[in-house]
Amino acid sequence: MTTHVPQAMQSVTLPASLDEAVAALGAMPAAVPVAGGTDLMSAVNKGLLRPAGLVGLSRISELRGWHYQDGHALLGAGLTHARMGRPDFAALIPALAASARAAGPPQIRNAGTLGGNIATAAPTGDALPVLAALEADLVIAGAGGSRREIPVSHLLAGREMLEPAELIGFVRVPLLHAPQVFLKATGRTGPGRATASVAIVLDPARRGVRCAVGAIAPMPLRPLEAERWIASLIDWDGERGLAPDALAAFGEYVAAACIPDQAPPDDGGEAPVLSPAVLHLRRTVAALARRALGRALS
Repeated sequence: MTTHVPQAMQSVTLPASLDEAVAALGAMPAAVPVAGGTDLMSAVNKGLLRPAGLVGLSRISELRGWHYQDGHALLGAGLTHARMGRPDFAALIPALAASARAAGPPQIRNAGTLGGNIATAAPTGDALPVLAALEADLVIAGAGGSRREIPVSHLLAGREMLEPAELIGFVRVPLLHAPQVFLKATGRTGPGRATASVAIVLDPARRGVRCAVGAIAPMPLRPLEAERWIASLIDWDGERGLAPDALAAFGEYVAAACIPDQAPPDDGGEAPVLSPAVLHLRRTVAALARRALGRALS
């Protein structure tokens, strides 16, 4: 993914296990971990980053697969978007597979990884709203073989951060065995960065709807009141269908919660009017939420 090697680069380490990678980062604190490099090497090529060294994660086989654990899927952080987009993975976690297929052109999907999407934490990361809606957790690998778990949302919100010698090892996702949908809007035809995205996850066991909106804020947004309201209208023991008016109202509820009207000034004057661009974004979010819920319920 790069056309040159920066002059400041001193070493490249290729560990064979997760614990070896953590040890390499501990021994060389200025080094940067790299898997697919789709974001990292772009920053290097633009002169925005000059790492003193790289710790390559591509040879760590345990990070490139997944296994089952207590009703959850433990996904290796090295899973590529291309691998997650395949039918066997789509049968497991449909929304995450859909986001992986929408992540960009083939060269990006073949190289980019789940862990990289999370660690970069770009607002337009397609996997992020899905992981937020799934309420996934991260398994963080630390020195001496230590492991700790934190919610994905905590890392994205900056409530909990990685220590210098820690790595995202796995993503722990609940297997809900229920419909999931991911939709996104881009500024052009074909693969591209999202201008807005929505993930909808049904949780029949808890009679709940989970919704997360991506790309419009620094981290995915959860419209919790809209989730609770629409879940109360669904006949969970019957057909689960909703009237078009209810779907439209849900979309508007989500959009208004994520892109609210501006508060009036302290002097009691009228509230500022939203710009046409913001109003268009709100309509886009409403349409995505309405369509995603409709597809999930059908």
